[in-house]
Amino acid sequence: MTNQRKIQRAFTIFGLLVFLFNLYEYITVRLPRPEMTVILLECLAGIALIYLPQIARKLLKIEIPQPIVYFYWFFLWLSVFMGTCLHLIRFINGWDKVLHTVSPMLLTALGYGICGMLLKKTVAKEVSPWLFLVFGFAFAGVCGVFWEFWEFLCDSVANMNLQRYLDSPDSSGAPLVGRAALMDTMGDLFTNTAGALLMGLYAGVKSRKDLAYFETYRIKKTGR
Repeated sequence: MTNQRKIQRAFTIFGLLVFLFNLYEYITVRLPRPEMTVILLECLAGIALIYLPQIARKLLKIEIPQPIVYFYWFFLWLSVFMGTCLHLIRFINGWDKVLHTVSPMLLTALGYGICGMLLKKTVAKEVSPWLFLVFGFAFAGVCGVFWEFWEFLCDSVANMNLQRYLDSPDSSGAPLVGRAALMDTMGDLFTNTAGALLMGLYAGVKSRKDLAYFETYRIKKTGR
């Protein structure tokens, strides 16, 4: 069994244990039922998403580079299982901002991979690195916007306060208004942009030393 398969299996077992914990919380009504329903569904989705690279290989006939797969699993662990299902996003101030810094780095790298795939047989060193850098930055920015859509949907359906539009429960819990209601969402978007820029800066420096650097991100067609 390869190391990637071993990590995948261990991650799956961890996800199932987290699901059982959330199911216990649901049965004992430790949190509001609508919120726990969404969390249970998100946990199941997280377990399924562990296998997304394999699904992409079988259905889309594409091979995602191992570094991107590992980074993807790390973010899945950080966001879905630790952040949402084990409620760290509720108890640790700034956890949300950590996610909004790490996720655009992953998405920027994924953008490089998509760009390389779209170039088909063109070698990365024969293309300006700015093509990868701009595409990766733009891809991460768009995905960050869609994530805010997801948070808005969760807040609308289950009142999870992911966008921090309600005052702290320790305080009044009243809806915020005006600029205060926008601060979390705008902070997320600024942090998302900063993460994408950091990844772009790192990749830009590496590509100056190695013209073939972006080949390591290239997503390839398997043809089978």
